[in-house]
Amino acid sequence: MEKKIVDSILKKVRHGALRVTYWDGTEKTYGIGEPLVHVTIKDPKAIRKMLKELGLGFGESYMDGLIEVDGPLDQINRLADENKPAFKFMNRLRFVRAKNLNVRDNQRNQIAHHYDIGNDFYKLWLDKSMTYSCAYFKTKNDTLEQAQSQKVEHALHKLQLQKGMSLLDIGCGWGTLMIHAAKEYGVSGLGITLSKNQQRQATTAAKKAGVDKLVKFKLMNYQDLAETDRQFDRIISVGMFEHVGQRNHAGYFAAVDKMLKPKGISVLHTITHSCEIPPDPWIDKYIFPGGYIPSVRETVAHLPDFNFQLLDYENLRMHYAMTLDEWWRRYEMHKDTVLKMFDERFYRMWQLYLASSSAAFRYGQLTLSQFVFSKGLNNELPLTRDFLYKKQR
Repeated sequence: MEKKIVDSILKKVRHGALRVTYWDGTEKTYGIGEPLVHVTIKDPKAIRKMLKELGLGFGESYMDGLIEVDGPLDQINRLADENKPAFKFMNRLRFVRAKNLNVRDNQRNQIAHHYDIGNDFYKLWLDKSMTYSCAYFKTKNDTLEQAQSQKVEHALHKLQLQKGMSLLDIGCGWGTLMIHAAKEYGVSGLGITLSKNQQRQATTAAKKAGVDKLVKFKLMNYQDLAETDRQFDRIISVGMFEHVGQRNHAGYFAAVDKMLKPKGISVLHTITHSCEIPPDPWIDKYIFPGGYIPSVRETVAHLPDFNFQLLDYENLRMHYAMTLDEWWRRYEMHKDTVLKMFDERFYRMWQLYLASSSAAFRYGQLTLSQFVFSKGLNNELPLTRDFLYKKQR
């Protein structure tokens, strides 16, 4: 029965092709053209899981070894994205599944679930600066190190920093952007995170760079900081808004409004979706509990409520696909080390996460958005974007 159901669904594949080997040894090719991948379904339990919810069922079955994939793992997501009508029935429960609640009391644990896995793990596959967000490639031949350095500069250029200004980095990661801003632009400020590992390493890195008197890193929720009445000339958030949660978007912008000085500039760098959909159940359960990918339109819709003026918008979709390609490549290079650190199930979980994320940007509906906005009208800003592309410091 399970095989008949899968066969009836895969017969609807019209874009691309795949070859499937079932648990009884039978094999069949679906779609048009040369198969992109060869999928082996080793147990009918995998089918029953996927019939309940496609993404969660496939993810857990792959983690548990019930499904094997021969060929580029990202092509599975490509086939799913390009043949959505065929798999619509299998996603019917996505909209009713209970999710991790993103409320203030849960946020620190939700961040720790992902970012406090261990700095040694992230050092295996991130660039040397430990920048865990979309890079900025000027050419396809740029190294990841070059692209991440260029991303930091590109984002800081958008802030139009001047020496002596104060800067707040909400979700500062391992501190690279804030430290660079202090060294190259002479600004002071604060980086905040809910990850203990990130806060410790960022503090150490600032001292090593000689800017520990200019910048500090605190283990702190942005909502708590907003209640202190402290204000900054500039505010930036890179790869953090995805953790805010849909019901908390207005609260985020209210906090920025409290902390940003009049005429100040803020940059919001976040993954966005083409429309508003619930969190992916597999990602919510295993990777980013409580996360939510906002759409561009729902993000922009909040700006007028706080008199924020949208100054610029940039879509860096392919830059994130290229970033994830490189993370995935480096991750695979360290497979043996990951297996020693954790186990086979963990290795396969992160392998699937990196591969599917790359596919979501290249073939799916994910984009990387950079929003630039000011607090109220600022008539003293440059008339063109030329300042963004001047020789970088």
